[in-house]
Amino acid sequence: MSRPREFDVDRALHQSMEMFWMKGFKSTSFEDLTRTTQVKKQSLYCVFEDKRDLFLKALALYREQSISVLEELASQEESPLKKLEAIRDAALCRGNETIRRGCLMVNSVLEFGTDDEEVTREIEMMFAKVEQILEKIIHSGQEQQIFTTRHTSKELAAYLNNAFLGAKIMERSGASREQVDAVLRTSFAMLEP
Repeated sequence: MSRPREFDVDRALHQSMEMFWMKGFKSTSFEDLTRTTQVKKQSLYCVFEDKRDLFLKALALYREQSISVLEELASQEESPLKKLEAIRDAALCRGNETIRRGCLMVNSVLEFGTDDEEVTREIEMMFAKVEQILEKIIHSGQEQQIFTTRHTSKELAAYLNNAFLGAKIMERSGASREQVDAVLRTSFAMLEP
């Protein structure tokens, strides 16, 4: 008979995600994870095969939480422009200490490149879903003649998503709020009719 689990798996996963977000995969030791979660190594190994498995599950959790926030913002009864501004502010964690941590997905791209197929798949799923959300909002704005139709909603969504990702990298690397805002103002100006 197996022993009952002695820790909250969801809580440990969330705490591990925070650690990976702060330090990256390679710089996070299993000791960091056991200290952060207050769970013994053997107990973690019973649920998660190894550090990489835990990291992949943390990436999936981050993706699910991030997408949930964006979908909620996109469903608000606001104008398409207000929705995009809310998504921009959420994506860049305005007024939040997490600004300098950047985005776990962007950090993972910078750490792994395309060397790990499963990490790449998680990142691609995140970016594709974000673009899909942006495209729907932009298409709605084009129908209302709020946004330009010089480019397709798909092209503009890809452009805006790339601008958001670049802004996260800028913030992570220490760019000032003014520098980041200037880039995003230019990006939003591209949407004007």
